[in-house]
Amino acid sequence: MNHYETVFILTPVLSEDQMKEAVEKFKGVLTADGATIVNEEQWGLRKLAYPIQKKSTGFYTLIEFDGEPTLIKKLETAFRRDERIIRFLTFRLDKYAAEYAAKRRSIRAAKANAPKEEPKAAPVEEVVEAPEVEEAPVAEVEAPVVEEAVEAPAAVEAPAVEEPAAEAEANVEPEETKED
Repeated sequence: MNHYETVFILTPVLSEDQMKEAVEKFKGVLTADGATIVNEEQWGLRKLAYPIQKKSTGFYTLIEFDGEPTLIKKLETAFRRDERIIRFLTFRLDKYAAEYAAKRRSIRAAKANAPKEEPKAAPVEEVVEAPEVEEAPVAEVEAPVVEEAVEAPAAVEAPAVEEPAAEAEANVEPEETKED
């Protein structure tokens, strides 16, 4: 037997009961063919990376199981025939991935079984109140009223710049023409 993991996405228009019914259907397909379900995780409604069938969200479910390789073809045929499934992916875990999955399951179980700690309130003795600060009186300052209109400065024209080409033409002597 090989260790497999399958993740499938259900359409978001399903009710909670319809979603659970679909998951139970696929678990039934697995157990009917001799697979043992190791772990099941409901990841809930999540946003898709890109729209699939004009839907942007879906219910994600992960199922880890041990089974024969012939079982995978039957499971994927059941996925393809069910219109509630948007996408699915099934793959065989190698020994390292199986160890990682077992470690992840144990960490999740430890978090779920850990008692929830209530936030501790600070003891009354340690609470220090800030001293009261007197506010300084605010002086009322009146802004001066300007009644005169301010005129914008007139545009200043730049002095004309002589072109160097004109000077060069003036200093050139006319060429002598040869007459033969």
